[in-house]
Amino acid sequence: MAALLYLHPYLAVLPLLISPICSGASPWRTMTTGSHMRGEDHDKVTLLSPDATFSCGFHEVGTNALTFSIWYTPSASASATERTVVWTANPYSAERGQHSPVNKYGSRLSLNRDGNLVLTDTNGSTVWETKTSSGRHTTAALLDSGNLVIRDSSSGSNKVVWQSFRSPTDTLLPGQELTKDTRLVSGYHHLYFDNDNVLRMLYDGPEITSIYWPSPDYNALKNGRNRFNSTRVAVLDDLGTFVSSDGFRIEASDSGPGVKRRITIGYDGNFRMYSLNASTGAWRVTGQAVIQMCYVHGLCGRNGLCDYLGGLRCRCPPDYEMVDPTNWNRGCKPMFLTTDDGKEFTFVEQPHADYYGFDLSSNESVPFEACRDMCLNSSACLSFTYKGGDGWCYTKGLLYNGQVFPYFPGDSYMKVPKSFNSSAAYSSISNQKEALTCGPAGSAELMLGPASMYGTKKDNINWTYLYVFAAVLGALEMLVIATGWYLFFNKHSIPKSMEDGYKLVTNPFRRFTYRELAEATGKFKEELGRGGAGVVYRGVLEDKKVVAVKKLTDVRQGEEEFWAEVTLIGRINHINLVRMWGFCSEGTKRLLVYEYVENESLDKYLFGERSAESLLGWSQRYKIALGTARGLAYLHHECLEWVVHCDVKPENILLTRDFDAKIADFGLAKLAKQGSTSLNFTHMRGTMGYMAPEWALNSPISAKVDVYSYGVVLLEIVTGIRASSGIVLDERQIDFRQFVQEAKHILSTGSVSDIVDDRLQGHFHADQAVAMVKIAFSCLEERRKRPTMDEIVKVLMSCGDDDDYHPAYSY
Repeated sequence: MAALLYLHPYLAVLPLLISPICSGASPWRTMTTGSHMRGEDHDKVTLLSPDATFSCGFHEVGTNALTFSIWYTPSASASATERTVVWTANPYSAERGQHSPVNKYGSRLSLNRDGNLVLTDTNGSTVWETKTSSGRHTTAALLDSGNLVIRDSSSGSNKVVWQSFRSPTDTLLPGQELTKDTRLVSGYHHLYFDNDNVLRMLYDGPEITSIYWPSPDYNALKNGRNRFNSTRVAVLDDLGTFVSSDGFRIEASDSGPGVKRRITIGYDGNFRMYSLNASTGAWRVTGQAVIQMCYVHGLCGRNGLCDYLGGLRCRCPPDYEMVDPTNWNRGCKPMFLTTDDGKEFTFVEQPHADYYGFDLSSNESVPFEACRDMCLNSSACLSFTYKGGDGWCYTKGLLYNGQVFPYFPGDSYMKVPKSFNSSAAYSSISNQKEALTCGPAGSAELMLGPASMYGTKKDNINWTYLYVFAAVLGALEMLVIATGWYLFFNKHSIPKSMEDGYKLVTNPFRRFTYRELAEATGKFKEELGRGGAGVVYRGVLEDKKVVAVKKLTDVRQGEEEFWAEVTLIGRINHINLVRMWGFCSEGTKRLLVYEYVENESLDKYLFGERSAESLLGWSQRYKIALGTARGLAYLHHECLEWVVHCDVKPENILLTRDFDAKIADFGLAKLAKQGSTSLNFTHMRGTMGYMAPEWALNSPISAKVDVYSYGVVLLEIVTGIRASSGIVLDERQIDFRQFVQEAKHILSTGSVSDIVDDRLQGHFHADQAVAMVKIAFSCLEERRKRPTMDEIVKVLMSCGDDDDYHPAYSY
């Protein structure tokens, strides 16, 4: 209360302190060095092209949520929600299906004194920047073409040093080139030039990656494409013709001059040409790449089927239900257990249906009965497709890219329990409430994304007033606090170190310079460890904070992509994950700055030099196992950005002073993608002995690879021996699989003490030990039978948090 009374006299001057600098200003034609736009003034201040065709500024995407974007200037009567956005600066999130917004209050776009255009959020963190350094004689302008450019006029040349046309998002404008170094992205769908110089579309989802256009069944020549072109460029001209250097061409149905057009890849994975009807202000489709939308991969998610019954729609097969009623990309899940468990199965026919790709086997001239038995006798088989003419049999291990075509010369047969009522299923297929029905093809985009994006509105929601009230209240509170701190520091001359400490708490993640980190590490003298991703050094920052600095090797990403990835990793915060404090990106130098974890890595206490002097007790081992499981469960199930570690091993499990587990090096699988055209796992990752079999089998990679690795680590925690390499048992050298089989046999006899580390001398919690060994065995099963990490956490926690251990003979 005293603090409030102290601040009260200053509340009267708040309007003077916070009055918008640009309030009521006219649209700008240029931005000069030192000028800025504020999020609060998004409806007042914009950058306008000379002919007023395009506008640039803060675009409202929800309550208090803004992006810095370029859009076609709408008519005076149109609202902000009717804008046709053609470019957005904020980094894109495929999981959310949109660009990361900034807060309306406190966000800012500045053309700073270095000539760098910077977008910052409320807390001062940099969300996006052009990374230009042109000096004080710099201007930013929006051209009639819709291209936002930064010019350096210091030498009188007015040279363009950056332009938005070189960094497209989901749209190409007339005259804008799509090149080998750029791509259009919407959701999980990409339009890009591959290494064969062919313009392609790719589905790059969280679980699978697959090319779907042009047809992957044919080579470039059969698809009417020319591989032998070196330009790799596609462009939309002013007459409405989109031409690619590989021979692909789309001509607008209203071709001719004087029409505003654009090429946009939609959230449904098709890219279309749109033309603006000047009289109505509406955009209409005048050309598109994919004619049969069901060919688009990932459209209906896992297990989902795309068909044209009553209009283009997605539906679930019999005995399956939608994972998320608001988002078909999440697909369908079975309402029965897919594991055998002695259950008898049968098949339900889906006429003229097929799931493209992920065949377990393909055989020609096979009788139908033999094809059926082939799938029935394989626990990995979920369905089979049979083409009667030539007797082609395809057994399926994953059910993606489901499609139904009336002319398809085959049928799909889904494996379901015999107890399933197939007749009821058939009667419900045409009346599924979850089915998404759309209008005629080409009339509109198929809206398959989340119905609720960040801050966007949904029909029949009555929370608007509450959100507005909370937002206003929060904004006022932030203003009072900020003003209080300002007056407090000026009145009482608070030491700068305390102010820096406050800034560090409010914004812990930041960018470091290479010189700063070189000084902090004593020019990289004290090495803490090294691995496939790089070398780790101990460092001390200016504020005396001890950190671990990792020098990355073989990272070939561009700076903008690298910044986007590490910023996402920096937002991940969990008690069982090593916190990233910041990064450095200068030229070819890529470094990550992590919190320092005192007790080094788990392997040193299980197998290394510390295992003799500091033997881990049972309670510590159990706590480490549970903490590691919690960290992985967070990455797999709770984290906003879906993360697969790909290299879970004792060396990447660090221990705090209290022997709490902290997982290191998560997220590096993305940073290590060596210049590939997409985030796919085209080569094996991880450490031998901990890698799941699907790496070698070239099967789709999912979070279950981490579950397998965790199972190996769990066995090593229990046994105290390096189970991932050669093992000596009863003076016999055996491999890992033999060790697991013998351990299963030992456990079946009820003698778990023969598996637990001998160095514990029988002092362990038998129930916890049995549970941990059983979990480890389940993690080492084939992919579909492995549990998820959140299921593992629940089982471990059900063993109780009793830290008391007892000799094995007392059980």
